[in-house]
Amino acid sequence: GMAVALAEGLAVPVIRNAAARSLADMAQQVRELAAAARQQSLPPKAYQGGSFTVTNLGATGIDWFTPILNPPQVGILGIGRTLDTPVVRDGQIVMAPMMSMTLVFDHRAVDGHPAALFLADLRKRLEAGVLP
Repeated sequence: GMAVALAEGLAVPVIRNAAARSLADMAQQVRELAAAARQQSLPPKAYQGGSFTVTNLGATGIDWFTPILNPPQVGILGIGRTLDTPVVRDGQIVMAPMMSMTLVFDHRAVDGHPAALFLADLRKRLEAGVLP
């Protein structure tokens, strides 16, 4: 699922077959679902069957937040804004785009260690520019 801010609250339409989609296809699906959710033209089934949600408050200037899990989903990833931040690379201080990611998950479905490995893998892929 992906969180979409509406004037009257929040909608979380579900992206179907996300694992089989390319990044470009996923981006297109996100744009289409967000537009349809804002127009209130999605059927009820468009909001059913999600297992994981991504929510991003970065565009509002929020650096970090704790998203709330929406059962029966098992996880939600909160993304904060991206800021140029001084970091150390090869012994030198350089500016790099940095953002926070907060993973909230149902411990009945997944333990902390596999969840941390997921978040670490996502970080590695983002830093390397390698996403499926």
